[in-house]
Amino acid sequence: MAVPLDLLTIGRVSTDLYAEQLGVPLGGVQTFRKSIGGTATNVAVAAARLGRRAAVFTKVGTDLFGDYVIDKLHGFDVDTRFVGRHATLRTPLAFAVMEDPAEPSIIFYREPQAPDMTLTLEAIDLDVVAAVPILWVPTGSLAQQPARDTLLAVLHHRRRREHMILDLDWRPALWASEQEGRDVIGPLLGHATIAIGNRTECEIAVGSRDPHEAADLLLARGLHTAIIKMGGDGVLVATADGQRVQVPPCPVDVICGLGAGDAFGGAFCHGLLSGWSLVECAQAGNAAGAIVASRLMCADDMPTTDEIEAMLASWRGSDVAH
Repeated sequence: MAVPLDLLTIGRVSTDLYAEQLGVPLGGVQTFRKSIGGTATNVAVAAARLGRRAAVFTKVGTDLFGDYVIDKLHGFDVDTRFVGRHATLRTPLAFAVMEDPAEPSIIFYREPQAPDMTLTLEAIDLDVVAAVPILWVPTGSLAQQPARDTLLAVLHHRRRREHMILDLDWRPALWASEQEGRDVIGPLLGHATIAIGNRTECEIAVGSRDPHEAADLLLARGLHTAIIKMGGDGVLVATADGQRVQVPPCPVDVICGLGAGDAFGGAFCHGLLSGWSLVECAQAGNAAGAIVASRLMCADDMPTTDEIEAMLASWRGSDVAH
């Protein structure tokens, strides 16, 4: 019998290659470091690093990179029972170039279609969907068919049960157009209890990049919590009962901004499962994101509980925390 899960994420996976030469364009890069990535994958890895039973519903090819992804997930203690294999499509690749470490460039190889965009309903256990304490769905997972209809069916089956977290994950390269993204993402809010996104992602979802206005618009869709990530300005926690708290960031020297939001997600979920307040969850998320931003990799560099606690202790003892 499968072990009950704490967290199920759904969506993108790839073999990721990170440029080891920082501050230079692609033409100056000579070596890459290999790992796995994708929003759903990284959040599951981040939560598993913190001791949570996490699984990802995704799909890879039957190629060697698909074997590599599954082996790495096992190594990270992520449950792979819902990781399928596509007979003909290849496992995606993603290259990260750190010409600007805070805003790395990502080059996706997902043609003609990524296996994770071919998810079908028979590949997931709907009893798990209904019962898992946290279901995490990045909006990018619905960028193409048949995954879009599959995940809409999953969301309907969940029936907005707590905690249904919608990650407003916006990657323009995944979508046919920005308008298509707006048309698909906006209605998804009616299935969520919590939405998490940065300013740009909020603009796509609800039409505003102003954090407080975006929070109002998100909460008006029936969510109980909106988490707005504001980069160097920290994170806004807004709730339907009127709570508004701006959680300051944990300052670090940025090596690679990729994966910081996913680290935030994993730590935020860990906090929810631990019974922490939403502000405490966001504080842990900020600490986890800062740690990953100060390192090169995403999945491989997700922090431990001890590392997050050490970062929070340092942050609380600084002049930033007040």
